Amino acid sequence: MSAKALIVIDMLNSYEHEDAEFLLRSARQALPHLITLLDRARQNGVEVIYVNDNFGLWRSHHDELLENVLSSPHADLVEPIRPDEKSLFVVKVRHSIFYQTPLEYLLRQHGIDTIVLCGQVTEQCVLYSALDAHIRHIQVTVVEDACAHIHSDLAAAALRMMERNVQARIVRSADEEIF
Repeated sequence: MSAKALIVIDMLNSYEHEDAEFLLRSARQALPHLITLLDRARQNGVEVIYVNDNFGLWRSHHDELLENVLSSPHADLVEPIRPDEKSLFVVKVRHSIFYQTPLEYLLRQHGIDTIVLCGQVTEQCVLYSALDAHIRHIQVTVVEDACAHIHSDLAAAALRMMERNVQARIVRSADEEIF
């Protein structure tokens, strides 16, 4: 039996960037699935780790980042999935959740060898994170309906790539065998 963690990628977002219009549409579709997934993870005692871009705010910390996005026009996409008091939080600055972050160390310290990825963007941060997990010998599950994308064709290709090249399990949020 492997220890798992649910990793929520870049969902604490103000959506004030290029391609936000396309991403917003997909994020709204993914949100109910993400809420369900978070509830199930917490009910099953699965570690929940938010890994989020710092948006270039180098003096910021997770409370300040959360405050900023909750005061944005798209706070309705953040409020229902905000970290609870037990959630862990890692700040990232590039696409991969592993690139120059303490995440790998955190996973090892908690005995986690399988990560369940959700969040945004499927064809960018989720893909790069899955690839980086694979080279670290960490098993990957991607919850496709709890991931948001900018380009649906690239997201579909990214999911195929993760399944084929990373041996990632691609599942839907209703799948009972996620946790």
